[in-house]
Amino acid sequence: MALAVFRSAEEWSAKFGSPQQRSVVTIGNFDGVHLGHQEILRSVLDRARQMDSLSAVLTFYPHPARVLRPADAPALLGTLEQRLAAIEAAGIQAALVLRFDAELANVSPADFVRRFLLDTMAARAVLVGGNFRFGHRGAGDVRLLGELGGRWGFQVEVVAPLVQEGVVVSSTAIRTAIREGRVDAARQMLGRPYALAGEIRTGTGQGRKLVVPTLNLATEQEVLPKNGVYATEAVVEGKTYRAATNVGMRPTFDGARITIESHLFDFSDNLTSGKLEVKFWQRLRDERKFSGPAELREQVLKDIDQAKGFFKESKT
Repeated sequence: MALAVFRSAEEWSAKFGSPQQRSVVTIGNFDGVHLGHQEILRSVLDRARQMDSLSAVLTFYPHPARVLRPADAPALLGTLEQRLAAIEAAGIQAALVLRFDAELANVSPADFVRRFLLDTMAARAVLVGGNFRFGHRGAGDVRLLGELGGRWGFQVEVVAPLVQEGVVVSSTAIRTAIREGRVDAARQMLGRPYALAGEIRTGTGQGRKLVVPTLNLATEQEVLPKNGVYATEAVVEGKTYRAATNVGMRPTFDGARITIESHLFDFSDNLTSGKLEVKFWQRLRDERKFSGPAELREQVLKDIDQAKGFFKESKT
């Protein structure tokens, strides 16, 4: 079932307001939709089935920190489109995406609950993490949410954080892993490979002529893996190809900006536009400068063999 996405309380009410559809809701930013988020979403699904209610997510765009503390706002792991796709993949039925602006930031905790959880989403139960904050200046917490639930007739459940090898799975931990090139650790916390999505961009043509043909990715995502070479998968025109991807400055060609170049295995099309997604499975080596195209090509062929070996051994 496709996720129904609504961009305002009015849109939601137009669909579910007459008669009012009861729901089980979780609230948050869900950046990355990692395994901890997925545990909450599974709990929402279970509770919604028990209560014969709609499973729903209330989320925000842009990230509240972009409005409240722009200098300290975290770089985001994914786009809103990727976030909603992951929420849909978890099986959630509906999402309310509220535009976070100064007006919403000034809503008191009680008014937030009344306006959105009660009057709009008709929540029977609300599931959140233990550090959940809401309302003006983050004045609301799980204790207050529980009090309001008792007053207004909805249940509140706090879902414990997920811990892997003594580390709490969090968007912050995943950002750190990706920036350090530990994409395998990020994959374990996400439950899937970290992916960069965007458009194919025409490159200089040097790689195709002198080394191996590649597709260049232009992405608006903010968290890039550490410069280096990776075993990846590339999704283009609806098909997935195994690949080797270089993230970096192309020092052999005296590059001046970061590029993301993927050589796709068993792929011969010369595409210059279209959608492209690159999924990072394993880091192979650091980026380094070679004496020229011939030495670089020799190393790239070794990288391709190593990437193919990784996929063969992992049986991915």
